[in-house]
Amino acid sequence: MASKIVVIGGVDGQLAFLFDKLSKLQAKNGFSIAIVAGNLFTNPAAASSEDDQAESSLLAGKISIPLPTYFTVGSHALPRKVIHRLEEGTGEVCENLYFLGKRSTTKTSEGIRIVTLGGVLDPNVTAGLSKDKYLPFHTETDVKSLHGANTADILITSLWPSSIRTGSLIPLPEGAAEPTSEQSVAELCNALRPRYHFSTSPAFFYEREPFFHSATETHPKIRPLTRFISLGSSTSPTNAKYLYAFSLDPAALPPDPVPIGTTASPLAATSKKRAQQPNQDSYARYSTSSSHHRLPKRNRQPPPTPSECFFCLSNPSLATHLITSIGTDSYLTTAKGPLPTPSTFPSLSFPAHVLIIPLTHAPTLASIPDNTTYTEMQRYRSALQAMLYVNSRKHLGAVTWEVSRASGIHCHWQFMPAPVDVIQKGLVEAAFRVEAENEKYPIFKTKEIGDGAGEKGDFFRVWIWQPEEGAGSKLSVEEGDGDSLETTAPSGTEISLVLPLSHDFRFDLQFGRRVMAKLLGLEKRMNWRDCGQEDAEEVTDVEAFKKAFKEFDFSMQE
Repeated sequence: MASKIVVIGGVDGQLAFLFDKLSKLQAKNGFSIAIVAGNLFTNPAAASSEDDQAESSLLAGKISIPLPTYFTVGSHALPRKVIHRLEEGTGEVCENLYFLGKRSTTKTSEGIRIVTLGGVLDPNVTAGLSKDKYLPFHTETDVKSLHGANTADILITSLWPSSIRTGSLIPLPEGAAEPTSEQSVAELCNALRPRYHFSTSPAFFYEREPFFHSATETHPKIRPLTRFISLGSSTSPTNAKYLYAFSLDPAALPPDPVPIGTTASPLAATSKKRAQQPNQDSYARYSTSSSHHRLPKRNRQPPPTPSECFFCLSNPSLATHLITSIGTDSYLTTAKGPLPTPSTFPSLSFPAHVLIIPLTHAPTLASIPDNTTYTEMQRYRSALQAMLYVNSRKHLGAVTWEVSRASGIHCHWQFMPAPVDVIQKGLVEAAFRVEAENEKYPIFKTKEIGDGAGEKGDFFRVWIWQPEEGAGSKLSVEEGDGDSLETTAPSGTEISLVLPLSHDFRFDLQFGRRVMAKLLGLEKRMNWRDCGQEDAEEVTDVEAFKKAFKEFDFSMQE
């Protein structure tokens, strides 16, 4: 379904003017969202007392914002009081005004995927991610990290992509100088193939002819189309166009044939070949068999692309009927060939073997640019535990495990119920420790490591959670800060076990499933290939899960 969107160029602190203008447009058009691609606020270095008052009025809710509006970092830093509000952790400056982040991937409730890269290239940083979220600088690593987004409906960058005008017959306005461009931005646009790429040129408006990208082996008949648009500023003395409205259906295929006037991509020929990642030669296609063997180096396959990855939504072969919830940075899907059956846990009518998967195609959580993905995955895990807490009347706890390897493909967590009495007796912890000892694996350590960024190498991690004894079983959905609703986490206790792994250690990717199969007496279901279901059976389990999880699914409440 198509959504109406309006994108704004620079506003430079004209807050009351902008949102009054949007209110009038909204009354006539009914936009789904608005996006500010340029500077929303005045440069703090040149701000006046009037600018300060306007910012205070905005934060106090005295300026009405008529629709969800997103903004990013432009060519200068954000005001200190705005940063202070954002650091409170809500991501919302005031009602209906949301910060996308300087380097981010966001999926709206309409299913529109927005990738943003604010600021200019920092000449003082040659490697690594930029540390400050609010300064108008980024690094080459920031740009490369966004390649993991795989696709985008809308790409927003402060700088133009290099060579964007190559092959174009549309000139710049008379007397206009071409804005600063960047090769890495061209490579990002070439990699993501967005439907729209917005940038800013405060003194003028520029819209290039649409350009098509080359087809791929996976989709030989599809040539994605990108429209590059640079918006002016509302403060421009030349009255440059600063508003651009359009409709976008994220599910629509590119037009065929391409529109008249469309050119070939000016970016493909100039995009540098990306350097091979240090661990790229050690990638192997994710194996879901009960054992994992490395192929001889000469026969080893290259890592799957996102369109081939088992866990990327861009994979056309993905079993989408198993997906149960999609958040901003991650999603839930029921397991293919689940270990439990619908009758394994009498208090449930479904297996409840669930995968929590980042939307970003990355081998480890630590390699994803910011920690919002880890935070949302933990939120999903808490919601799943809350569902078990209520539906099993505290008779079920939960076990969640993760294999984190730099040579992996797409990191994810596997979540499964476990009987509370088995957890309370220490049998789950003992099962993992004993199996590791039997396999001559390293010794498990009891510690919490967050997203794993502080770990020196690869690891296997398992969380074992049990509800608190004597606690009430009723949970409510309470209103949190702002407009979002959050499911109250059930009280309980949890331990985190971490098994350190060297990069060349031969580790069974099905270790977690194997341990749980033995523990639950499900040895015949140890291999997922032996647990195949008909599509109708899978759909029945999915619908039963969704019904039980609905009350706790925060993605449906925001």
